[in-house]
Amino acid sequence: MDDDRARELLAAERKRIEHQLARLSHEDDAEPTDEFDPANRATDLFQDELDEGLSDDLRRQLDAVERAEARLAAGTYGLSTESGKPIPDERLEVFPTAELTADEERASGD
Repeated sequence: MDDDRARELLAAERKRIEHQLARLSHEDDAEPTDEFDPANRATDLFQDELDEGLSDDLRRQLDAVERAEARLAAGTYGLSTESGKPIPDERLEVFPTAELTADEERASGD
């Protein structure tokens, strides 16, 4: 994959993740609920925990984008971080932060 296409894919992935992170931080603008109603408190707690989990996952995805950008700068983007084998362009088009070939990822169980 050429560097320009890789930059384009990674920039789009970064934008998608940052947009979702921003949406999560703004979803707490709802009207206040009756804080003494146990059902409302349980719902709020559940939503807070769900949002925190989503936020953590998005931050991990953003970390993967940063690692991919570093590989691009180092000239190793598109190569497995495990074996050094090329990652097919088709895989990178769908999963631009891929660090392993599909076979390696299946073998690792992730």
